[in-house]
Amino acid sequence: MVTVYLQALISGILIGGVFSLISVGLTLTFGVMKIKNFAHGDFLIVGMYFAFFCYTLLGIDPYLAALLGLPLFFGIGWIIQKFLIRPVLYAPETIKILVTVGISLCLQNIAVFFFSPDFQTVQVAYGSNTVEFFGARISLTRLAATALAVVVVISLYQFLMKTRTGRAIRACAEDGDGALAVGIDVDRIYKIALGISTVCVCLAGAMMTPFFYISPTVGLSFTLTAFVVVVLGGLGNLKGALIGGFIIGVVESFGEILMPEAALKQVATFTIFTLILLFRPTGLFGTKLT
Repeated sequence: MVTVYLQALISGILIGGVFSLISVGLTLTFGVMKIKNFAHGDFLIVGMYFAFFCYTLLGIDPYLAALLGLPLFFGIGWIIQKFLIRPVLYAPETIKILVTVGISLCLQNIAVFFFSPDFQTVQVAYGSNTVEFFGARISLTRLAATALAVVVVISLYQFLMKTRTGRAIRACAEDGDGALAVGIDVDRIYKIALGISTVCVCLAGAMMTPFFYISPTVGLSFTLTAFVVVVLGGLGNLKGALIGGFIIGVVESFGEILMPEAALKQVATFTIFTLILLFRPTGLFGTKLT
């Protein structure tokens, strides 16, 4: 029984790293532009299908494909911001939500049209490799994805703290009008922010392909999970998103073995979500972009 719980803990930590990377992109979007992006998780399929076709058509490893796709992922976010988000940036909240929901539906239906609704998988040679840890098994593909996710999140944090562009992003998050007053090109910063956000979620999707199925609707559940993580860590807080991702990953993993029905595994996750909203709506770490 101890081994079962240890396995659940390890599995939760490994998927939690991926949750963190997805959620960091969402919290950055909200922290800078105050946009609740309900299409965020659907960009997973961009990274997933990119890695899938790089592997099946060109023989490129999914983790290498994730890095090769960085310019593409960033460009997609830049274009989405310029042509779809920017026109409604100062519109009522319901309009912004409807636009992001529309983007979500478009991404799903485009994927169905071009790639069919069938599930796809990437079978890499090392996909089943594991190492043993006190009787529990650690998947090397999940470990690699989690390690890369943590590196990306830490690198993004350093970028925001120590670079000129990063400081400009934080200034826009703090006070957009004030940033504009001191000469910051706010419109450009918003495009960069959504570009980075899209890179985070697309990278997560590409890195998941060796151990997760690919389908046009796979992003929906991850959007919900990302919102839970962001609320738990604090809207706009990068460190909170990183830690919150691991917490929710562990909670979901234990939920799988403690709940009698698979459909109930997320009960604990959304219970935490509800409690946070009731008793600490600013999250565990506050709402400042730090």
